[in-house]
Amino acid sequence: MKVAQLFGNQIELRELDKVTLSNRKGAIVKVLGCGLCGSDIVKFRHGLAEDGTVLGHEIVAIIEEINSDTSFKKGDRIVCSHHIPCFECHYCRGGSYSMCKHFKKTNIVPGGFSQYVYLSEEHLKNVAYKVPDSMPDEEISFYEPLGCCIRAVERAALNKGDNVLVIGLGSIGILMGQALKAYGMNVYGCDLMQERIDLASTKGITAFNSSDVEYSHEYIYKETNDIGVDCVFMTSGADAAIPLALKTVRNGGKILVFSSTPKDFGYANNDIYYRELTVMGSYSPHPNDLKKSFELLTSSQVDVKNLSTDYILDDIVKAFDDTIKNKILKAYIKIGD
Repeated sequence: MKVAQLFGNQIELRELDKVTLSNRKGAIVKVLGCGLCGSDIVKFRHGLAEDGTVLGHEIVAIIEEINSDTSFKKGDRIVCSHHIPCFECHYCRGGSYSMCKHFKKTNIVPGGFSQYVYLSEEHLKNVAYKVPDSMPDEEISFYEPLGCCIRAVERAALNKGDNVLVIGLGSIGILMGQALKAYGMNVYGCDLMQERIDLASTKGITAFNSSDVEYSHEYIYKETNDIGVDCVFMTSGADAAIPLALKTVRNGGKILVFSSTPKDFGYANNDIYYRELTVMGSYSPHPNDLKKSFELLTSSQVDVKNLSTDYILDDIVKAFDDTIKNKILKAYIKIGD
């Protein structure tokens, strides 16, 4: 089977033996396509994965062989995530599911940028769904990234009608904004790229250009009766997003960190102390968040049309390059048919 493997900071197409079910519970699926995640880009650029790693986890696939106690059957088109918590450890009992050691160890085999993948019985029981016939592959592939956004919204524990600002309107920022709207929030969004601002506006997000921090501060305060937003969602990986967040969040408000930054800057201790700010992170979804994501996508409450650009597996290097250079919003790698 053809796979795209990571070697250093190079992606190489290789042929590996096809994964087999043998006597295991689970399924062998033929991958139709896989979204290119920001975490794949980070691993690629910074050498954070072992040589030979097959990246990719946002898969849409057809079940080719199955041995399972679930209701799935051969020929089903499914969407599946890659990590499952144990539900029993200290982290899980405390609600920190993505910190669970079992969560971090579970994965699809060998990875999403492969013609075939093995899914365990755990995957089938907890994080896989049969896709409605009317749902395009490219759209349902947002199931896992939207689940991550829902996890962030849940962790923020906001009240319906709260004012929120999403900093960074890439594909994740636009997903986050729509997830927040689905939860009843009043959503603002900002970016430096006019094309992204325009696209976010078509998705119901009140979007503006944040190239001038003082203008952004004045705009948000005017919109919120000189209070500021109740929560800022940091979906931008730019260092400059941090002072913007501090300028626009209200006293006693929250900042939800949903991205890494190049220089690894922190938030000023005295801002947090004197203004009673809450700064918190959110990383990866619980199965319940994924269930909510599936419901929002299949009911069209979250619109992902025109958020991704298609590439074939042979052009995956170009997909990485175009994403890094901000030529596209998000890449979807078509692998099978």
